[in-house]
Amino acid sequence: MDQVLIDTNILVYGYDSIESMKQPRSLEVIKTMRESGRGRLSTQVLGEFVNASARDRRRLLTIERALVEAKLFADTFPVLDVTRAIVIAAIRGAREYQLSYFDAQLWATAKLNQVDTIYSEDFQHGRSIEGVRFINPLLDDVTS
Repeated sequence: MDQVLIDTNILVYGYDSIESMKQPRSLEVIKTMRESGRGRLSTQVLGEFVNASARDRRRLLTIERALVEAKLFADTFPVLDVTRAIVIAAIRGAREYQLSYFDAQLWATAKLNQVDTIYSEDFQHGRSIEGVRFINPLLDDVTS
């Protein structure tokens, strides 16, 4: 069974009613990943979720609610830790593939945990780096 590392933006759109096209698709993706058992999160994604949903200028949730939701996500999906090896691989990935450090850290988390797909809208759809494929599940023609 192929595993999928879910990026922060997919989680955040589930709470963003202004994103009328992305919100329902995001909720569908999260549900499908939960039901199939394929979804994975990282400690990075959980922290970014709380920051993006409760701390950014468009506060979608209170900090208290964001913490509750992050805990629910952590209870629902296996959570991959960011380790020393991931940090080192992310630095290499940022240098070799011109990714931002935090995008490279997401990639390294997937690669070192043998997760072959990342769901995110932050990467070029369909791009593959060292066996990790980036898919934007919010696109109309993509199925979970």
